[in-house]
Amino acid sequence: MIGNYLIGLREGLEAVLIVVLLIAYLTKSGRRHLLPRIWVGILCAVLVSLGFGALLTFGPKGLTFEAQEMIGGSLSIFAVGLVTWMIFWMASASKTLNSDLKSQVDRVAEGSMVGLVLVGALSVGREGLETALFLWAAARATGETWQPLLGAFLGIITAVVLGILLNRGVLKISLSKFFSVTGVILVIVAGGVLAYGVHDLQEAGILPGLHHLAFDVSHVVAPGSVLGTILKGVFNFSPATTWLEAVVWVAYVVPVMFLYLRKAFARPEMARS
Repeated sequence: MIGNYLIGLREGLEAVLIVVLLIAYLTKSGRRHLLPRIWVGILCAVLVSLGFGALLTFGPKGLTFEAQEMIGGSLSIFAVGLVTWMIFWMASASKTLNSDLKSQVDRVAEGSMVGLVLVGALSVGREGLETALFLWAAARATGETWQPLLGAFLGIITAVVLGILLNRGVLKISLSKFFSVTGVILVIVAGGVLAYGVHDLQEAGILPGLHHLAFDVSHVVAPGSVLGTILKGVFNFSPATTWLEAVVWVAYVVPVMFLYLRKAFARPEMARS
């Protein structure tokens, strides 16, 4: 639940900040009459994200077990790739996000209504689709439904409150540090989702090694215990892990974490070189 809370908080805060920037720029530039277009785009993004989440949840039902595992494993791996891209993109784009959004608005503001609607929809929709896909993958990995949704919902609510406080100047936080720290946690969470995606493909018979375990600590960390539930809910840790899952987790987390730490926490002079 904590991992999903962080996903909702991070993605929600990205979306909220984008909305705040768009509204503030249109207001300050004397174009408040264009705000309804932004809201229409945001509403479209929310509806598409909810529809995508429903499709992921109910679409595979009725298929064979192997087909469901194949779809689940493939989409989990795709979700990890998407979130990894998002983490690195935010580490680079956070410094120029404000100017980039302003230039997009200026290009389409005086054109057709569709242009500004698309700016709002695409700016927020990316985060919505990423959240829906990653939450679905996390829910499959933990075997729970309501806990991931509740965690993400609380994270989004927190993001909205933080966005309002930041916009009004009541709260001041270093957004670059916030995204950097949450990025580190998300790399570990994504590693767990990736390992579970591999496990799904093993159960579907696409990948080998389902019964070759690297370790089994179920007698120490029982799946239904408090510790097992916490580790599963936060990091998607499985007490019984196959060799392929373990190798994939290490092969993802170690290099991605190294590259991300190097990029996110690099000093300005190092980042420019």
